[in-house]
Amino acid sequence: MSKTFIRLQHLAPHHAVSRLAGKFAGSETPWIRDRLIHRFIAAYDVDMSEAARPVAAYASFNDFFTRELKPGARPLADAGAHVLSPADGAISQIGAISDGRIFQAKGREFTATQLLGGDAEIAARFEGGSFATIYLSPKDYHRVHMPAGGELLGTVYVPGDLFSVNQVTAENVDDLFARNERLACVFDGPHGLFASVMVGAMIVAGVETVWGGREQAHARTLRHRSYADGEHTFAAGDEMGRFFLGSTVVLLFEPGRVEWDESLGAGDAVRMGQALGRWL
Repeated sequence: MSKTFIRLQHLAPHHAVSRLAGKFAGSETPWIRDRLIHRFIAAYDVDMSEAARPVAAYASFNDFFTRELKPGARPLADAGAHVLSPADGAISQIGAISDGRIFQAKGREFTATQLLGGDAEIAARFEGGSFATIYLSPKDYHRVHMPAGGELLGTVYVPGDLFSVNQVTAENVDDLFARNERLACVFDGPHGLFASVMVGAMIVAGVETVWGGREQAHARTLRHRSYADGEHTFAAGDEMGRFFLGSTVVLLFEPGRVEWDESLGAGDAVRMGQALGRWL
């Protein structure tokens, strides 16, 4: 079954399928919007008791999918002592960056340089450091928050494929998270340089950041942006962006900065604001 799924992933026209899904997801036509939302809630057992708005208040499926939560729904751990989970989801992998390589699954790895769009200079800063990969399932809250306080230095949009990012695909597709379309965001904070990489997936209709709005998806070339000192500064737990259908967040930290919580491992569920580890 998994082999057939992977073959179909390779054969599927990723971007065409995603564009089509995006049109339906963004539709404000009542019968399309309402059918998509109600069927999705039923199929994935979405907990709407945490949502800030009732089902009838959403303008489109995208509006529902990127729904905000009620105040206090995600209390934050002590950010002065801990790295915070940037999102609700499950840990795909968590560990150390060794020889510039990040563990994916079952002997599959990719490099920090690949993940960051070929920027070897920035990737070198994370050599010997720490990484955490968090998968957001369809039912999860899909806003992404800051794992630590920091100032935005720059972003790079990296074009690529749009494979599904579930565990089956992670175990069977080489360089998955460094192969899919993604937006890498680099910050500098009290605990050093860190990166938060928002990775797209099949039928992901886009990524949005709080500083730049909706990112143009399905492009063919790298897109670099740099920001002035103090132009965009965030506290730990602040919202930084959101996924329109999808996906995965990969965090990178410099060496000697983070010690992961030993009780956490692949497959463990996490919630935004939860402590993933402690600052050294």
